Amino acid sequence: MKYKVTLNGKTYEVEVEKGKAILLDEYEALAPAPAQTAAPVAAPVAAAPAPTAPAAPVNLAEGETVSAPMPGNIIRVDVKQGDTVKEGQTLVILEAMKMENEIVAPKDGTVAQVVTSKGAVVDTGSPLVIIA
Repeated sequence: MKYKVTLNGKTYEVEVEKGKAILLDEYEALAPAPAQTAAPVAAPVAAAPAPTAPAAPVNLAEGETVSAPMPGNIIRVDVKQGDTVKEGQTLVILEAMKMENEIVAPKDGTVAQVVTSKGAVVDTGSPLVIIA
C-alpha cells in the first residue's frame, strides 16, 4: 500500500509491505495561498455572460456498453468501430492513480461504437465502447 504522509512541512511518499516501509519520495509540502480580500470597488454593471448550451447527449448504439470502472484519463484506444473482438481482449487503457488499467471486452462481438478517445477524461460509469 502506498501512502503520503505530511510531517513538519515535508511530505513523504511511502510504501508499506508486511511490516516493512520503503521511502519512495520526499518533497516540501505546499500550503494553500491565503485568500486575498480586496476593498469593494464600484464597477459598472456588465451584462451577464450568455449561458452555455449543455453538452449534446451522445447517441449510443445498440449493444452491451463497456463503462469506465473508475475515473481517469484514456491513454490508448485499441479498437475502432467494426472491429471483431474476443472476450478478454483489451479495448481501452485507462490511467487512474498513476496506474494503467486495461479495460477488456466482456464478451465476443463486434465494436458497434467507440464512445471515448485518447486523451479524454472520464468518470466512473462513463461509456467507453459499445459491443454488439
